[in-house]
Amino acid sequence: MQAAASGFELLPPAASAFARGYDLLWWWLVLVTVVMSVLIFGVVFVFAIKYRQRSEHEVPKPIHGSLRLEIAWSVIPFLVMLTFFFWGSYMYFDSQNPPANAMNIYVVGKQWMWKVQYPNGTREINEMHVPVGRSIRLIMASEDVIHSFFVPAFRLKRDVVPGRYNDTWFTATKPGRYHLFCAEYCGTEHSGMIGWVTVMEPRDFENWLSGGGGEGSMASQGEKLFQQLGCSTCHLSDEQGRCPILRGVYGSRVLLSDGRTVVADDAYVRESIVNPNAKIVAGFQPDIMPTFQGQVSEEGILQLIEYVKSLSGRKGGQGTLQTAGNGTATQPSRDMANQQAQRKGNDRRNQ
Repeated sequence: MQAAASGFELLPPAASAFARGYDLLWWWLVLVTVVMSVLIFGVVFVFAIKYRQRSEHEVPKPIHGSLRLEIAWSVIPFLVMLTFFFWGSYMYFDSQNPPANAMNIYVVGKQWMWKVQYPNGTREINEMHVPVGRSIRLIMASEDVIHSFFVPAFRLKRDVVPGRYNDTWFTATKPGRYHLFCAEYCGTEHSGMIGWVTVMEPRDFENWLSGGGGEGSMASQGEKLFQQLGCSTCHLSDEQGRCPILRGVYGSRVLLSDGRTVVADDAYVRESIVNPNAKIVAGFQPDIMPTFQGQVSEEGILQLIEYVKSLSGRKGGQGTLQTAGNGTATQPSRDMANQQAQRKGNDRRNQ
């Protein structure tokens, strides 16, 4: 376990693969700030002394500018400042692209707790367990207001916004126990929305994880919820019903009735559940599927998404969250949907 810190520490422990890069960028920013501040104020102080008015009748000598000097003191600081942009941009884009084999963990923020689900069905509150050395992808949602998932030791902070999914990823490098905070004021008990992330050796993690999925996997729980809500009466598994077939749709491109295509990702499935008329699949009519806004919790929606993934042969520990589009359900046959959309387009042109 992470030993208690003794004495003053300028930075928290560095316990993720990203931490070193962020720390180096931070030190570079501090160094440039100190050097530029000392240089500017030093020159101001020296010039204030050297070129001070020595008598009431002294007339300052005219100064003829130097083009080279002006270019130098404009271009050099500009290039130095650009290093922040390129370095920071590289780290930002790297943090937005989790590896394909990353393990998915689902996090829901709620006043005032963090609810954590694992694909095998294990759940925790204000606790998260992860293996050392393995990439972890967090898929996060909020049930009420904006929260911010913050683990200082991982140099990880990501806002959790109602009505959408945000994701981030990290790779823990040191076994231990690290503080988890909410870094966005979210109400009267915001300061109590804290927890711990426990980093374990891979074998210890597998042993821990195998003992916590008593209610079944998230996909199996999602299937039960799918049946309870009556979704199976319209989304048939072996033939076309009133709503699209869900088998094989996750991760594919879906043709909509207006001719657009969207990717059937997590956000798309979520919007299909809470706002079915937002995007209508080609070949289907609006107002068939009722909205489940407020009837299914964010945890339940995540379970339904895992079930839809399982119908496409996707596993909860794999895949990259795509953010291009959020929407309704799925498509009938691809060829039939394309033909229907083409016919509608021809009808509009002929009118």
